[in-house]
Amino acid sequence: LMRPLQGCRGRGVVVGTVTLCLAAGWALQTPGGVSLVVPQPNINATVAQNILLSVEYSCRGVATIEWKHVSSWGTTSIVEWRSGNYVNISTVYKDRVTTFENGSIQLRNVGMRDAGYYFVTVMEEHGTNAYGTIIVNVYEIIYEDLHFVAVLFAFLAAVSAILICFMWLCNKSLHLFQKKTTHKLTASTTEEIELETIEC
Repeated sequence: LMRPLQGCRGRGVVVGTVTLCLAAGWALQTPGGVSLVVPQPNINATVAQNILLSVEYSCRGVATIEWKHVSSWGTTSIVEWRSGNYVNISTVYKDRVTTFENGSIQLRNVGMRDAGYYFVTVMEEHGTNAYGTIIVNVYEIIYEDLHFVAVLFAFLAAVSAILICFMWLCNKSLHLFQKKTTHKLTASTTEEIELETIEC
């Protein structure tokens, strides 16, 4: 009774091993599988800057790459292309986007509306997909505020210079007035002394 059980068990191990080898061989022969790496998932930019939305994908077959932008203004398709074939850039981004073979895109002259989430999808021809997300923050350049501060500083400096000149003129006028008054007082005192001398 023991021998048949051992035989069945041995056959089961052989069948399992053969099945596993066949499955592994089938998996290795079947093209498919796509991987996507996003090295910089957060990007901070200022208005009018160019930014690179960098990704790196790999797959066995031909891939289709698609980028979308999602923000409080809605969802916009940016670009879609198939490696080695066509490139379809949205009219909104026509003059602002450059595509790269590794799946990355460059966005030129960003504005405040470009802030948000950028979703990239890599679709492999055998049905495997990979997804990535990049968050872009766009900040306004504070030149306007600095310009206002500079103008205000220049205005205050000019007002201060005018006040200093005015105080200097007032001081000179006061000295001249005091000299004239002292001269008049001296002259009138001299006249009084002369009159007293005459009277005497």
